[in-house]
Amino acid sequence: MAEPPLKPVLQKPPGFRDQNFPTQSAPKPVMRTPLLPQSYNPKKRRSSRRSRGCCRSCCCFFCVLLLILIVIVGVASAIFYLWFLPKTPAFRLQSFRIPRFNVTVKPDGTYLDAQTLIRVEAKNPNGKLSLFYKDIHVNVNVKVGAKADPTELGSGKVAGFTQRKRNTTSLKVETNVKNQLVDDGEGTKLKASFKSKGLVVSVEARTGLGYIVRGLKIGPLGVKVLCGGVSLKGLEDGKIPKCTINTLKWINIH
Repeated sequence: MAEPPLKPVLQKPPGFRDQNFPTQSAPKPVMRTPLLPQSYNPKKRRSSRRSRGCCRSCCCFFCVLLLILIVIVGVASAIFYLWFLPKTPAFRLQSFRIPRFNVTVKPDGTYLDAQTLIRVEAKNPNGKLSLFYKDIHVNVNVKVGAKADPTELGSGKVAGFTQRKRNTTSLKVETNVKNQLVDDGEGTKLKASFKSKGLVVSVEARTGLGYIVRGLKIGPLGVKVLCGGVSLKGLEDGKIPKCTINTLKWINIH
């Protein structure tokens, strides 16, 4: 038998949907969690807050501790002052002599040779406190007039010592200068002023001063003592030069 002729395949129109086959829905988009920056971390933030809180607590603790220490030191200082009433020592220039004073004019300049002998009296006015001194360095100057520039006559040193309560100590100092070059005009004025006893003398001493309380040393503080403003003629006539003692803001004039 002959096979029936094949039917031509019909083309489906565009947009045709076959109702016998279910349509596949489009896949749903996958929700992705947003990527957070590495710096964002709640746990790290909490730890940083805790560390900041600890730092603030430590700072507050040290500030309070420092304040308490300052108050304790202030109260102790006030009690010490009211109980002992500490006073600075009184200084007096006992004597000032110039055994040698030569001004020599040479071809290459004018030179000064001089020697001084000084006695300084130190008095401890404290009835409850002893004093201790470090090495005392002494400088001696003279002036032709009150407004003239000073001329150095050398320096000396006194070894440190301890001074008991209500004690007075006499210190001897010797200074020397040899072949010290001076200005020609200044040398002439110095020689004439020395002969007329018009030289104005000045003695400066620097040391460290401290107190002794029941064997315990407190200090020392830097101290500068300046005595002078009197001429050689005034010293011979018994005029006593003023001595000032300066230590920090503590100034007494005797």
